[in-house]
Amino acid sequence: EEWEKALQLFSVIAKSTGELDTIAFSSTISACEKGSEWEKSLQLFDMMPRRNAARDTTTFNTVITACQKGGNWENALQICSLMAQSEMESDAIACSAAIGACEMGEQRA
Repeated sequence: EEWEKALQLFSVIAKSTGELDTIAFSSTISACEKGSEWEKSLQLFDMMPRRNAARDTTTFNTVITACQKGGNWENALQICSLMAQSEMESDAIACSAAIGACEMGEQRA
């Protein structure tokens, strides 16, 4: 799986240099999202502040989309709220993914 390869590379970079920037996190989060691994995407997202990696709009959108694909509307909405608290403007991607997550959650209920 591609997401597993991305996580392995991420781990190698972390161990060799210790420096993980926004691009490294965002790329790995995106690979996990594409592999339907929303939990791993969320774990990486949560790790970013501890590693001094800035969260940007792309990172927020990717994690929200990962939660949507997993039907995890609670986390999708929580990330949207965090995005607003970070004084980042929610865009159409974030809003659509959050709404989609709520719809999927309703369908599974």
